[in-house]
Amino acid sequence: MECTLIQWGDDPLRHHYIDAAGRMACTVKEVDRNPNPIIRVGRETAWAQLHPNVLGPDNAYLYLGPESTAGFVIYGNNPVNLPMHYFLRPGKQPNSISRYFRCQNGRDYKWKVSSHKMECYDGRTLLATWEVSPPREEYFARLVVRERGMSIITEILTSLIINRMSMALGW
Repeated sequence: MECTLIQWGDDPLRHHYIDAAGRMACTVKEVDRNPNPIIRVGRETAWAQLHPNVLGPDNAYLYLGPESTAGFVIYGNNPVNLPMHYFLRPGKQPNSISRYFRCQNGRDYKWKVSSHKMECYDGRTLLATWEVSPPREEYFARLVVRERGMSIITEILTSLIINRMSMALGW
């Protein structure tokens, strides 16, 4: 079974996701400035409880550097911070459109990145697809997460948002 989330808002630093039943699933918003922006990627508890295979932290915090440069990521209350450049690494080949990230389970996953569509893979298995909506739709994009990806949904969302931030902010 897959889960479709509709993205409302096009700002990579401020938007939210709603499921097919209209329930708030996840939010992305600035929660503080200290002195740089701190962005919270939050999974809504009521929504997550409807999906028994959802695991991992409810939140990720993205601490941006000066002038919105790449900073670091912290999951939930974990004291370990991961530099964004390490968290989301470029592909192995020159001019690669892939970006790799490591989940808290220690495994590496890959995003095939473009400006209008991104696909997340575990090896050769597609876990999630994010795609900008056609102009006739009111919402900005759609994220489809397959059942195998639900257990790492927070990491998938976090890495997707960092990919979008990277493109928007020119990292």
